[in-house]
Amino acid sequence: MKRLQALFIVVLCFTSVSIFAQQKTDAVFEPAKAYKKHYNALYILNEAEDKKVRGILRNINNVLTDPRLKGKLHIEVIAFSDGVEMYKKANSYQELLIALKDKGVVFAQCSKTMEERKIEKKELFDFVNYVPSGNGEIILRQYEGWAIVHP
Repeated sequence: MKRLQALFIVVLCFTSVSIFAQQKTDAVFEPAKAYKKHYNALYILNEAEDKKVRGILRNINNVLTDPRLKGKLHIEVIAFSDGVEMYKKANSYQELLIALKDKGVVFAQCSKTMEERKIEKKELFDFVNYVPSGNGEIILRQYEGWAIVHP
């Protein structure tokens, strides 16, 4: 009798898992819809690796062409720590940054990083804006309801 009960429980478990799996595969996926008139996104960069910098700039270009968000999206990029390298005139990102700036993207730099690394504003592109601290910007933007993106 106990074997029969154990067998019944095992069969019941497998049947439940099978039914659950079937329900999951029958679900229809629908992408998110943009119901609001305006969206804000803060992209975070605190690395200097070329692949990372180019990746974040590519991601921003991609989201700007998303038909759901076209004309509804305001983007700010905050750089701090090693991310300051992206804004240095000595590096090769000027064309990519200007193309995004021309699409309305705002670029901001942490002043604490500048101070700690003894970097002068004249070393960075003229269109870069400054905030007292990168982490402060992230915290305040998040409390303002911004999407925080750290690819």
